[in-house]
Amino acid sequence: MSIKTKLEELGITLPEAPTAVAAYQPWIQTGNLIFTSGQLPFRDGLIAYEGKVGSELSEEDGYQAARQCTLNAIAQLKAATGNLDEIQKIVRIEGYVHSADGFRGHPQVINGASDLVVEIFGEKGIHTRLALGINEMPLNAAVQLAITAEVND
Repeated sequence: MSIKTKLEELGITLPEAPTAVAAYQPWIQTGNLIFTSGQLPFRDGLIAYEGKVGSELSEEDGYQAARQCTLNAIAQLKAATGNLDEIQKIVRIEGYVHSADGFRGHPQVINGASDLVVEIFGEKGIHTRLALGINEMPLNAAVQLAITAEVND
């Protein structure tokens, strides 16, 4: 099944790939790897989840923020490849959670990203991961994440 068909089956519409908000490239390819820059939970040009998880936001809000970041990262992969079926493997997800003091649920928040890539890419979506909590985040976003993907030669 194509990724486009899988997205339709899941009722997911990919957003347009967000533009950079500072001096960086949204994605870069070297060899057969594509690295996305950190993606924030933008939806319709606005940060959909603002604040610290564990105080202003719940763990479930963080999970949903991670899913939104992942949709934006997948949109970057589509911009890079032109066709998501070119993705051979999601290699790594690096997730950063804007955390309140004492919040330790970073892995559960970043599961929002991990669960989504496996839903979409199946076996090709099984990946390595980093999930960290940080004290401050650009634009007060709840989550930021980046994806590394392998593509066809």
